[in-house]
Amino acid sequence: MIRIGLTGSIGMGKSTVAAMFEKLGAAVWDADAAVHRMYASGGAAVDAVAAAFPGAVADNAVDRAALARIVLSDAAKLAQLEAIIHPLVAQDRTAFMAAAAGEGAPAVVLDIPLLFENGSEVLFDAVVVVSAPADVQRERVLARPGMTEEKLNAILIQQTPDAEKRGKADYVISSNQPIEAMFEDVRAVYAEILGGSAARSD
Repeated sequence: MIRIGLTGSIGMGKSTVAAMFEKLGAAVWDADAAVHRMYASGGAAVDAVAAAFPGAVADNAVDRAALARIVLSDAAKLAQLEAIIHPLVAQDRTAFMAAAAGEGAPAVVLDIPLLFENGSEVLFDAVVVVSAPADVQRERVLARPGMTEEKLNAILIQQTPDAEKRGKADYVISSNQPIEAMFEDVRAVYAEILGGSAARSD
């Protein structure tokens, strides 16, 4: 089963590209969605987050806005949160990949926002980066409910610059184009990856 890493900075269109890969037959795992499940009521991360960050949990679920206020501007607290979340996310990812392999999926696409930041690129047969111009990115992100310039800048500081990600990628998909053209780019990339000989055996 071929392993494809999908990444890109906030607001670049990863979710759209992930859905396109899924439409083409790949099994798709989303790191952010996994974290959402863990933060939901009764989720795997709730108790640990409550113990580490008083005020970040309400009604047995993590209040993501409250948690962001606590950790985004404090590197030590962010590292503490990552130490809680990353092992849980890794377990979820491993279970998903095992299930996909068991179902005979030709490829698995793992949508990981901090793929390069975490050194995860070594896990994949190919890495795809989704990119758009900085002004387009900012416009998209600032249109989100509750987003501010300050919060966006705090997030961007934690992320590898887009140009560096593009330089490290095996493939780059531009999301600054009509959706039909973007889908054709994804289709071409997927076909090339499937046709290659770099896949590891499972």
